[in-house]
Formats: sequence, C-alpha cells, structure tokens
Amino acid sequence: MIPLSVLDLAPITEGGDAAQAFRRSVALAQHAERLGYQRFWLAEHHGMPGIASAATAVLIGHVAGATQRIRVGAGGIMLPNHSPMVIAEQFGTLAALYPGRIDLGLGRAPGSDAATSRALRRNLDSDPDQFPRDVVELMDFLSDEPRQAVRAVPGAGSRVPVWILGSSLFGAQLAAMLGLPYAFASHFAPSLLMQAIDIYRSSFRPSAQLERPHVMLGYNVIAADTDEQAALLATSLQQAFVNLRTGRPGKLPPPKPGYVEALGQAERALLASVLSCTAIGSPGTVAREMRAFVERTQADELMVTGQIFDSAARLRSYEIAAQVAK
Repeated sequence: MIPLSVLDLAPITEGGDAAQAFRRSVALAQHAERLGYQRFWLAEHHGMPGIASAATAVLIGHVAGATQRIRVGAGGIMLPNHSPMVIAEQFGTLAALYPGRIDLGLGRAPGSDAATSRALRRNLDSDPDQFPRDVVELMDFLSDEPRQAVRAVPGAGSRVPVWILGSSLFGAQLAAMLGLPYAFASHFAPSLLMQAIDIYRSSFRPSAQLERPHVMLGYNVIAADTDEQAALLATSLQQAFVNLRTGRPGKLPPPKPGYVEALGQAERALLASVLSCTAIGSPGTVAREMRAFVERTQADELMVTGQIFDSAARLRSYEIAAQVAK
C-alpha cells in the first residue's frame, strides 16, 4: 500500500463562503484521519475567490485542533511572501500546540498575481538565490542550536520537518542538495515531472532530517461509484481550471453535464495537459489509473486532491481512494 495524504485548498463553492469552506475542511480532515491518510496539507493562495486558505498557519491550527493523530501542514507556505523568522515563530507555535504532527512545505512561487504580491508587501525583484537562503535561514531558526543571534520563540528547537515543493527542476535540485523530502505539483503542472524526480533522486545528499530520497506527488482523484458519476463530478474541477487559465477565476462551480463535450479544441488540450495526473472514475478505474501512475513514477507517497462541489461526494471520493490504495 502506498501512503496517501490530502491536499486541501479549502475551496469556496458557488453559493458558499469561507466559513462553510472551513467547516468542509475540518470534516474532510477528520474523515481522512479515520481512513488512515498520513497528512492533511493546506495551500497558501492569495486573492483567489475560490480558495479560503490564505491565512495558512491559522487554518492549520484550526484543523489540527479538530483532529487527533493525522499530521497537518502547509503545502505550502510561499516563503517569498514572508520573513523566515515569522514562519519559524508560526510553525514553532503550531509544533508546541500539536507536538509531532506539524509539517512545513515551502514553495518559492508567490501564490498570487503581481498586484496581490505588491499588496502583500512582497519585493518583486527577482533573485534566484533568495529562496535557498531563506530556506536555510528558516531551518536554522527551527534547529536545536541556531547559528543566528536572534531566536525564534517559539521555534528554536522545534525541528519542524521541512519539505521543498516545486513544479520545476529548481525545487528538485534544492531539495536534493539540502537532503529534504520533495513534493512535486504534478496535480496541476506535470510537464517536468519525470525530469524533476530523476534529478532529485540522482542528486540527493543525506541530511540530519532524511537519510534517503522521499518523493511525494500531487495527484487528482475524482472517484464515485460509477464512471459516469465521477465524470460529472469532475466537471467542477475542469470548469475551475479553464476559468483560471482564461483569466476568470471564481468560486468552485457545480457540476455541468456535457461541459467537456461543449469545449473547443484549445480548452480540451489545456485540460489534457494540466490534468494529465488525474484519475476520474469508479473504484476499479481509479485503482488502475493510480497503480499505473505509481509504477511509472515510483512515488513514495501520493498527495491526493479532489475539487468536488458536493461535500458528501467529496468525502466518498477520498474514501474510495483510500480503499483502492490498499
């Protein structure tokens, strides 16, 4: 059985609001815990009408407080938006509240557009070395004996596990160099997947945190009792991606019968590209697709995500994914 984890964006559905999204996230985390999922991660995005997880550390604490055993973390914190010390304090606090249960995934994308980044007081000057320096500084703040004169309190000595997230070769190289686990965003940016895995595994240097490479891959699962039901549920995700890529981001829409069939060639090609790491169907279909993906990539762990409009259908999809993974 390959370990499964959950990536949640706290999606805001049409007709819903952030409060409802948070209730759905807690219900999903509790469900995932009962099903034996390893982790429940939340992603930092800003200025997105359909994503409620902007204050990621706050929401991680809320979810961790509503669960008992499952690891809860960030997938990820977009480090260029923050000072390393602030993140060390936030996650040191979470680690003190929920010992042994907090993960810290780090990405270098802003998680927003340029205007939103400026509103976050982010420096938009590009420095390719800044992200690696910030990661090393943050890890030092979390270590037992920080080299810096300033201390993160809480934070110092918490040794919160750090992951590198990526959708390009840069993150794979950095994770390998630092000896950190690597999570690739194949659920929406799969084009460099196999190259990134190869670079990470071939260049990996053992560290105090990790002795051997560990690859976790994002994977979309939209599962239902029949292929037809799953295909209809998947149209919410498909609409959301087309809307986002055509400059019309919004709340997660309800399923739309005949949606894919009505799309033009360009939109169909877009979905085939960005959602190539996706299983949509009945338990048997999802099992075959998931098995083939794991065999092709030799993933150590899958981070399942599923943008499904109906809450009960979403819980059922994660239940099916857990069952077929066994």
